[in-house]
Amino acid sequence: MLKSERTKIFIIETVAPIFNKNGYSAMSLSKITEATGLTKGAIYGHFANKEELAQEAFRYSVRRVLKDLNDVVNKGRTPLGMLLNIPEFYRNYYEYNKQFGGCPILNIGVDSDHQNGSISDLVRSYNYRILEKFAALIDKAKESDEVENTINSMVYAKRFFYMIEGAVYMSHIMRDDSYLIDVSDTIIKIIKNELEKTK
Repeated sequence: MLKSERTKIFIIETVAPIFNKNGYSAMSLSKITEATGLTKGAIYGHFANKEELAQEAFRYSVRRVLKDLNDVVNKGRTPLGMLLNIPEFYRNYYEYNKQFGGCPILNIGVDSDHQNGSISDLVRSYNYRILEKFAALIDKAKESDEVENTINSMVYAKRFFYMIEGAVYMSHIMRDDSYLIDVSDTIIKIIKNELEKTK
């Protein structure tokens, strides 16, 4: 890896949790140079502007979350087991995200919606990807005859996602992980009582 590539990765990894915690509008160039120890010229030698850096920082943060989520989901032995691992991942999400400044989907999404159209579009695109992954997993469980065929996969994917993000918000604001623990238990009950095929 070239030195310039290492420097670019270093910048992204350093500022990603700061962007996530403070938001786009509060992230000044002086904070970026202070955090990285680099000059303004060095920063702009790798990124056209603050917007481009913010987008890359957001991508880095979300990809980290999605990788860790996928690692937990893939421990399931069947599609239904994988589906049940989604709420298990979010059960510990409050503690998991403390080191990263919170949930990037929630933090950057809310902030960018009032500040910057392109970042808001990027957040929305990742939301769609997450919904599609949730829905695809439900479809696989239907194909494996573990979930009722009459279930609308996208409806439940949306339901699970807004329940999770609502619990993320409440846990963050109230500094109380019980909201995420409760939503995890609730989603598991929904999967078992409404989705899982009766034998």
